[in-house]
Amino acid sequence: MPGTNLTREEAQARAKLLTVDSYEIELDLSGAQEGGTYRSVTTVRFDSADTGAESFIDLVAPAALEVTLNGDALDPDEVFKDSRIALPGLLAGRNVLRVVADCAYTNTGEGLHRFVDPVDQQAYLYTQFEVPDARRVFASFEQPDLKATFQFTVTAPSGWTVISNSPTPEPKDDVWRFEPTPRISSYITALIVGPYHSVHSVYEADGQTVPLGIYCRPSLAEFLDSDAIFAVTRQGFEWFQEKFDYAYPFKKYDQLFVPEFNAGAMENAGAVTIRDQYVFRSKVTDAAYETRAETILHELAHMWFGDLVTMEWWNDLWLNESFATYTSIACQADAPGSRWPHSWTTFANSMKTWAYRQDQLPSTHPIMAEIRDLDDVLVNFDGITYAKGASVLKQLVAYVGMDAFFAGVQAYFKQHAYGNTRLSDLLGALEETSGRDLKAWSKSWLETAGINILRPVIETDADGVITSFAIRQEAPALPAGAKGEPTLRPHRIAVGLYDLDEDSGKLLRDEENGRIELDVDGELTAVPQLVGRRRPAVILLNDDDLSYSKVRLDDASLAFVTEHLGDFDASLPRALCWASAWDMTRDAELATHDYLSLVLSGIGKESDIGVVQSLQRQVKLAIDLYADPAAREALLTRWTDATLAHLRSAEAGSDHQLAWARAFAATARTPEQLDLLDALLEGTQTIEGLAVDTELRWSFVQRLAAVGRFDEDEIAGEYERDKTAAGERHAVAARAARPTPEAKAEAWASVIESDKLPNALQEAVIGGFVQTDQRELLEPYTDKYFAVVKEVWDSRSHEIAQQIAIGFYPAVQVSQETLAKTDAWLASAEPNAALKRLVSESRSGVERALKAQAADAAAS
Repeated sequence: MPGTNLTREEAQARAKLLTVDSYEIELDLSGAQEGGTYRSVTTVRFDSADTGAESFIDLVAPAALEVTLNGDALDPDEVFKDSRIALPGLLAGRNVLRVVADCAYTNTGEGLHRFVDPVDQQAYLYTQFEVPDARRVFASFEQPDLKATFQFTVTAPSGWTVISNSPTPEPKDDVWRFEPTPRISSYITALIVGPYHSVHSVYEADGQTVPLGIYCRPSLAEFLDSDAIFAVTRQGFEWFQEKFDYAYPFKKYDQLFVPEFNAGAMENAGAVTIRDQYVFRSKVTDAAYETRAETILHELAHMWFGDLVTMEWWNDLWLNESFATYTSIACQADAPGSRWPHSWTTFANSMKTWAYRQDQLPSTHPIMAEIRDLDDVLVNFDGITYAKGASVLKQLVAYVGMDAFFAGVQAYFKQHAYGNTRLSDLLGALEETSGRDLKAWSKSWLETAGINILRPVIETDADGVITSFAIRQEAPALPAGAKGEPTLRPHRIAVGLYDLDEDSGKLLRDEENGRIELDVDGELTAVPQLVGRRRPAVILLNDDDLSYSKVRLDDASLAFVTEHLGDFDASLPRALCWASAWDMTRDAELATHDYLSLVLSGIGKESDIGVVQSLQRQVKLAIDLYADPAAREALLTRWTDATLAHLRSAEAGSDHQLAWARAFAATARTPEQLDLLDALLEGTQTIEGLAVDTELRWSFVQRLAAVGRFDEDEIAGEYERDKTAAGERHAVAARAARPTPEAKAEAWASVIESDKLPNALQEAVIGGFVQTDQRELLEPYTDKYFAVVKEVWDSRSHEIAQQIAIGFYPAVQVSQETLAKTDAWLASAEPNAALKRLVSESRSGVERALKAQAADAAAS
């Protein structure tokens, strides 16, 4: 039985048979404040290529009440099974289907999500349909290549607002009748319903006027910095319309900050939903604003790439997401007046480390993955689909040239507007504009898995003059269990030459002679341009981060960088060296205690706050998982002392001060350090410039709860100060973090033995439950995890089950015993491919940690 799955073969057969014209959808949400179910009436007009053919439409609902096909009533009990409605005896040409169903509100972030704000006790609704969840709200042909127009009519409670893809109409008797959309895919349709607060503006340029709206719950309205959000949005409109040479394709553009959202945002056509944690209630660093801006631009880019032109099937999901990621970061880097011209530093520091991690898991796959069915795609929103794909698009731009790249994109949009495409359509357009044959490039970069390593091979004479220089490319073996073979690839890279400037004390690249750009191919590529030149202090391969590869420094460069990493004048080469050091630590090439020393020697000079915060997270993770267990406590003490010293010395009120306060709170351990957290909470001690605001208070509370200083009374007291949705999440996380068997049992039961927790609260409970310094307390849950995870996967929705499968895996139990128990479960439980993948990925993390711990012990 298919259950809720759909195979690619089934989708192809349905697309060959059917052409969908239009949907008319009527939803009665008048009872949304109370919850339960709602009436959904769908009328679909579609054509069939054959007379007498059979097909099906998708519906996930408690009940189908009426099914009428071409005027004939079908028995719902006969035709509605397994989340599908059978459609027998189709007519050649036009068919009309009407489905009446009772559909259910959800609390999982899938379908029509319902949330009640504890501040005003009002219900707030929004839809989330990607990948296959429009069928939870109306009967639909749930695949991206069966595009149609969608006309929504919604009955809602008095005083509420209804937003959809089309411009918002004036309601009549609480009924909102929207105009039909252009032809779009079902997964980018949307409804957002409730007493939302809104701010409106317009984007105007060259006679074009696009209404803009920003929405959030009234309880967040005081924190909504709409001017900043509109500024980023307008920047995106200007840059994208110029680069794409295609006017924004929808009638308005709303951005809706919604609660309990599983992802960062969703590119619904003209009605983008965004997680409302991006409405900042407390002070955040500029890195958070940069991340929010990238998210805003990412979704706006999707209006063209994804919504106007849409992938035919989910195997090109990577292209959809990679294009939006690449162009959003390019916009931040290059748009006139951008606040974040250093965005490629952030990309190298965060997105690419995600890609490198994902590409070394046993589940690694080619960028253009084989997506056999919906189960495959649901676990494929990963670091390869987003970050490696965007890295390779950046490499493609370097390979064909930016002008040729965007000229090809322009032709692509014009040719395929409102249609569906495959990768070959885009590559064909780029071949036309660049004159390059991209078939071999595509084969080596998009159809193979794994990472290359680039190393310099340098010879110098007694005077330090380079006599030979080459770049060696390696293709390490793929992880055990991964499919495919190691592959050497063509790389377009830059080589950067850096020396220490005596006047400024900075590592600088000579503007005229300090950079060489070249093609690297095969195992060894000679670089004759460097022969005869004096060897600089640092030689950095893949400078400017044009390609996707691991990079290693030669011994002399590594020694110099170890002493001077913080002295690079530019942020990107610093980020590349930091990333290389982190990569070496994960690969057990650099001992964890040496990585800590490197970070402590250079982080004080690091001006990029995003890099600082990444280093803080990576050091804590390295000590917790990669350090020799016998030395772990000493390293934690060293790190915690450093976080407090940096907190006290940071500029008052600065982003760095806030980042160090959070890093200190995450690891405070001695009685004196914990006393300081308590005193900062109570206000009996202060640090000049540090505002202990709502979110920072919760960081302190979480740590004090995790070490046993705070119990229910203190947590409940803090929640009384912050009786909001965010406060509720923090409170349940703090309760789950308490170091007692009773607290762990209560947290476990709330997730495993009940399915009542909404997605956001479940995520918070799991996050609080897993504490790296509670290994002994958590050890009994290893066996409990393997006893229940398959049943959970089979009985819960995808998002909920995935949170549990990943979050409760015993990742902090770094031991051969954990590997053995995982292997035994994999061999006996017969999990489906998606669950097997997630558990295998988690197992890989334990295996990597064991190797790193051994390397750290050996180097001590």
